[in-house]
Amino acid sequence: MKATIFTIILCLVSLQLTAQTLKGKVINGKKHPLQEVNVLNKTTDKHTHSDEFGNFILENVSRGDTLYFSHIGYEGMSFVVENIDELVTIILKPKSIALEEVVLAPKVNTLNIITAIDIQTDPVNSSQDILKKVPGLFIGQHAGGGKAEQIFLRGFDIDHGTDINLIVDGLPVNMVSHAHGQGYSDLHFVIPETIENIDFGKGAYYEDKGNFTTAGYVNFETKESLDRSTIKLEGGQFDTFRLLGMFNVLDEAKHNAYVASEYIATDGPFESPQNFSRINIFGKYSGYVNPTDKVGVTFSHFTSKWDASGQIPQRAVDSGLITRFGAIDDTEGGNTSRSNVLINYDKMISDKESLKSSAFISKYDFELFSNFTFFLEDPVNGDQIKQKEDRTIFGFNSEYKKQFYGDKVDGYFTAGISLRNDRSVGNELSRTLNRKQTLQQIQSGDINETDIGAYVGTTLEVGKWMFNPSVRLDYFNFQYNDALLTQYQTQKETNAIVSPKLNVIYNSSDKLQLYLKTGKGFHSNDTRGVVAEEGIEILPASYGFDAGFVWKPTSKMLFNLAYWYLYLEQEFVYVGDAGIVEPSGETRRQGIDLSYRYQPMSWLYWNIDANYTHGRSINDPDGQNFIPLAPDFTLVSGLNVNLESGFYGGINVRYLDDRPANEDNSIVAEGYTVADLNMGYRWKDVSLGVQIQNLFDTDWNETQFATESRLQSETTPVEEIHFTPGTPFFFKASIQYNF
Repeated sequence: MKATIFTIILCLVSLQLTAQTLKGKVINGKKHPLQEVNVLNKTTDKHTHSDEFGNFILENVSRGDTLYFSHIGYEGMSFVVENIDELVTIILKPKSIALEEVVLAPKVNTLNIITAIDIQTDPVNSSQDILKKVPGLFIGQHAGGGKAEQIFLRGFDIDHGTDINLIVDGLPVNMVSHAHGQGYSDLHFVIPETIENIDFGKGAYYEDKGNFTTAGYVNFETKESLDRSTIKLEGGQFDTFRLLGMFNVLDEAKHNAYVASEYIATDGPFESPQNFSRINIFGKYSGYVNPTDKVGVTFSHFTSKWDASGQIPQRAVDSGLITRFGAIDDTEGGNTSRSNVLINYDKMISDKESLKSSAFISKYDFELFSNFTFFLEDPVNGDQIKQKEDRTIFGFNSEYKKQFYGDKVDGYFTAGISLRNDRSVGNELSRTLNRKQTLQQIQSGDINETDIGAYVGTTLEVGKWMFNPSVRLDYFNFQYNDALLTQYQTQKETNAIVSPKLNVIYNSSDKLQLYLKTGKGFHSNDTRGVVAEEGIEILPASYGFDAGFVWKPTSKMLFNLAYWYLYLEQEFVYVGDAGIVEPSGETRRQGIDLSYRYQPMSWLYWNIDANYTHGRSINDPDGQNFIPLAPDFTLVSGLNVNLESGFYGGINVRYLDDRPANEDNSIVAEGYTVADLNMGYRWKDVSLGVQIQNLFDTDWNETQFATESRLQSETTPVEEIHFTPGTPFFFKASIQYNF
């Protein structure tokens, strides 16, 4: 017995002495570092992830341990440790997506696996597709293709971005105190083929995400390098044309650069041509100054112009006055442009410490002409309005991260700061005639808004548990100079908000993860509304939680189910189209999110996302407490094929249920079911493709509003549904050459 005990003790001591820290790097075939590779020690169940430099550190590793390296879009690799003191270099080979290789690692954002898989199996090929990749997110266009899309998520009619934080490579997309609407987010400056990854999170549970993060956030990450240069030509119905070019400039192990550009033109299906055109230019460089310092520079510019038929009243179509694709006022439309410069700097301070920083500047112009009520306010000239602004945005973000390891607790600490300043000059709302004559200036002034943010958080891994407590502080300075006042005056308000958050994750195994996410978020209100209300309820907060799980019941299935709850102190209150403050109270939403991915064969992939929401205003009586245009049920499903022979194709269906258009549900916005088809064939250097939107030529309304309006022939106004018709059957073909 004594000999046995002595032997066990000797083995334990020997194991303790031999278990050490293993360091290594993960790269691809071009020797480019791979970030977020999951590194799992199958012997001890310890894990880690590679950083921005491809580096990883794994504690308590012994000779003979088996490590497994996995990353979406790459072939998994096992590695047996032989020499712990030697720096390990792992080369992962690209591979078509395979669900059976997906491992559920202990991460706060495991659900990003879903979008990573979807992009691999059904790539983004239009600016509209970019946002659709987020499970449960719907969009609608209602102003000729040049205006930012209407966004729907988790029972929110988010307008153009009031309750969702949108980011591209760390560059903010949302426009605070915008001429058309708070949080206005125009993603059309993004060329869809440059997208590498879509990082998203629902709710307000993430310390590094600040303003507008109530329903959630989406961060689009562009490629650092191109596999090959590309020229693509598309053409379709309604005089639709698109030309894309993406060209490698540098393609080395330590330095990468490429440029991309696209031109789009279309008249759309409307009787009055849209005359839409857009030009995008994008360039990106990333390189390693030395083994511990990485620099990136990104620039982009886009300009767009369009005409629009606007939102039309249902009664005008029913009476035969116009068709579904006609117009009451076809002089709507606008033009906009945005130029961005973004500089990134990543530094490895030590093996366990890193600093990630970025600075940006954007120059933005916007002019939009709309007519929502026709002849309600002005029976002679009509009710056309112009919204215009000239904006400059400055800002920077910096985050410090330090990893730590212990006998029972591993994890990392983060701390970050951010600054953003928006200067909107000539922010204008005017009544106009035929886009030429200004009849009356309703609002005109200069906005200067500053947001300073700071946060701290830590992630603690204790066995199979992960705890992520954090807190965020945001301070706002709102300034407005009203040009319509007779004397110069700076109206100013300031306020701050503290947002604590806590996420708890339990990884039962590499096939099952349970989570509880809680947090406080907020959206700021428009500066003009803030000063008009003298600082009351400047930063309405949201409080919510998600409870759910991610599960791989078999190696070829991935399943996510979550119940969530969200309380919001105040819906958006500033109405940019009218230049008024419209009081709105507290709301409560709760719902269920379901996502399912199934890959029965390597070439066949099925996805489904179903989302149910019950949302109501808290302070209004039952029956009068519906939240206008808030969707209560959405469903998206797709079946995609990708054969080794080169053939690919897919059919995708999206469903949006009927929803209340006003507070008492007496006016209903009709739901719809629309199917899209895409197919093609890939050779070594050439690809041919066909896309059909609205395969079954369904009559559907893309956006709908309950609006009171008056036609020129009417003596009294009518409140009813006004809508923009969805695209009818639309055929488009493409040819792509890679070199």
